[in-house]
Amino acid sequence: MGTRLRPLTDALPKPLVPIFQKPLITFALDHLIDAGVNSFVINTHRLPELFAAFFARNAYAEHPVTLVHEPDLLETGGGIKNAEPLFDSELFLTYSGDILTDIDLRPLIDEHFRRGNDVTLALRETGLGADIALADGKVVDIANRLGVAGRYDFANIAVWSPTVFRRIPPAQKISFIPVVTEWIKENGRIGGVILNDGKWFNVGSVRQYLDLHRILAAEKWKPRYVRMPEWPLAVARNARVHPTAQLLGCSVVGENCCVDSEAKLVDTILWPGAQIASRSVLENCIVRTHRTAAGTLHDAIV
Repeated sequence: MGTRLRPLTDALPKPLVPIFQKPLITFALDHLIDAGVNSFVINTHRLPELFAAFFARNAYAEHPVTLVHEPDLLETGGGIKNAEPLFDSELFLTYSGDILTDIDLRPLIDEHFRRGNDVTLALRETGLGADIALADGKVVDIANRLGVAGRYDFANIAVWSPTVFRRIPPAQKISFIPVVTEWIKENGRIGGVILNDGKWFNVGSVRQYLDLHRILAAEKWKPRYVRMPEWPLAVARNARVHPTAQLLGCSVVGENCCVDSEAKLVDTILWPGAQIASRSVLENCIVRTHRTAAGTLHDAIV
């Protein structure tokens, strides 16, 4: 639902919010393509028509994309089950649409094959949670359901055997956590790989969204799997920025934006079509698609 990102998500689903002109979900797709994934199933709920427009060719980077709509949210387990008709007998990966990371996925996939796991979870010390208990490469508890204290957070990426479909009830709203916990109790092969390398960002709130842009700008970070030579792009090619306007800090100007004379942007992000009036001063702001901002604004979302 993207509630913590409101009002940014009032008119745009969270996976489609732009990061230096590039929709968030496309980082996940690029990452998975780099790891060898050849087709995608994307769950939708809010504003499915915008996903349909973005993936109008039913493909991304020449890889097939199928959208599966959930009128009622089915959560992480129910969402997997809902997509079952689109999978063959091959293993598949799940990857949350609100993270941006460059962790190496190969050790996760290799471990899944090496141990013959039913499920292999990517784990990380994120500082946001510590629900996963791991012992000798096996997940032995999640969220303390079996009485074992956790140490690691789920990094929102996992490899699954198609046998999982037999364990999830159809047409039900259910998290994968009770499904996997029951599997652990029945001696299922539930593995985990600690992936503390690289960057990992959860883009769940407005503050995290702004902080991500600041970090990317300050560290000049670019995931190795992003092939776009011009990314990160601070000012879109067709944006109009008056010669007397100032863009300071990690300010971003999206496509078809207009920044008028003597305007000053400091750590401010403009989504496509935003208009900034002359002599306006915006600091730490976000101006959404086709909105107009004028005057002096601090820490505002327009």
